[in-house]
Amino acid sequence: MATVESLVAQIQGLSSSAGDLSLLLTHLKQADEFLHNESTRLLPFLEQLDPTLHSLGYLYILEACTSWPVTNDQARRLVLILSRFLTSCVADQIRLAPEKFIAVCKSFKDQVLMLEAPIRGVVPLLEAVKKLRSSEHLTTLHPDFLQLCLLAKCYKTGLSILEDDIFEVDQPRDFYLYCYYGGMICIGQKRFQKALELLHNVVTAPMSSINAIAVEAFKKYVLVSLIYNGQFSTSLPKYTSSAAQRNLKTICQPYIELANTYSIGKISELEPYIQTNREKFDSDNNLGLVKQVVTSMYKRNIQRLTQTYLTLSLQDIANTVQLSSPKEAEMHVLQMIQDGEIYATINQRDGMVRFLEDPEQYKTCEMIEHIDSSIQRIMTLSKKLTAMDELISCDPLYLAKVGRERQRFDFDDFDPVPQKFNI
Repeated sequence: MATVESLVAQIQGLSSSAGDLSLLLTHLKQADEFLHNESTRLLPFLEQLDPTLHSLGYLYILEACTSWPVTNDQARRLVLILSRFLTSCVADQIRLAPEKFIAVCKSFKDQVLMLEAPIRGVVPLLEAVKKLRSSEHLTTLHPDFLQLCLLAKCYKTGLSILEDDIFEVDQPRDFYLYCYYGGMICIGQKRFQKALELLHNVVTAPMSSINAIAVEAFKKYVLVSLIYNGQFSTSLPKYTSSAAQRNLKTICQPYIELANTYSIGKISELEPYIQTNREKFDSDNNLGLVKQVVTSMYKRNIQRLTQTYLTLSLQDIANTVQLSSPKEAEMHVLQMIQDGEIYATINQRDGMVRFLEDPEQYKTCEMIEHIDSSIQRIMTLSKKLTAMDELISCDPLYLAKVGRERQRFDFDDFDPVPQKFNI
């Protein structure tokens, strides 16, 4: 009969080569039930193992130790052990048992949340994501990592994985959460264009019935659209699921009405509407975004002035866009110049603003490199889409479905050549 001591000896002796690891994996699978039965006395044995040299065996013992509910005191001890393991384990070994590794990572996330210390989980879970994932693959750990980044307000750390292209997804729910959490992180960093892209993915993703993630994403999608684009189109793309088409606008009616009020372009109508629905926006934790919507209207109205006037006084700008004073108008104009939203100069002596043309001539080395990078990215995407199309066209399930659809129609009854009519 196997003992913990003999299993530890096997782990120490079979962790050096690929062949040994394959044999060790077989032994560990056979001992898995035994390890879970002995879970309460396994922690001291981890001191005999090195998380780098013996990552696979360490993982199996650690997964057994964390498979049961723990107290706060136990969590404090386990978090230290788990942090050390996740940052020092070897990717090639833990990938032999990805389900175990995922279970350990999720237990780690739960424990740092239990201790109300999400920041302690950010770096270890980032290392775990890097070790588990393959190129362009979304793992089930991605949304957990982004959730910790949100709770710890480590937005820049979260951005590090949002820049990667994703073409493979394990579970649809993981994709929803990844895009939703990612959108919120981008909002926190004022990366509104990327936030729109991620939230758009949630809203338009296939779904048989409406879900809470899609509803919350749609609310933020409306607000970010107003902030970044200055408008919101109430018609969703054709590929949006029928469940989303039918329900989202009705459930999120206050946000649709906010967008309609925004489109009028008058602060005098937008602010009273927001004040009336302030409690609703606050309960949705969207009041901060709503306030940015108000700021964006001031900016849009100032941008419209640049299309009409070459020079304008700060007092006239304040009066036209309904700001309280020329000083406030100056602050808005300066911020817009700094953000590259308008091109202008301010004469401090007479309080006049002179609007200028965009100085970009699109002929600098930096701009050429940027354009070339964009072209290369599009070409790579085109190749991937072609490969994916070929793969799907050979898929038996797809071919069977297409065959069933074709039986409903007799295409020989239709003339492919359009008829000519004399008028």
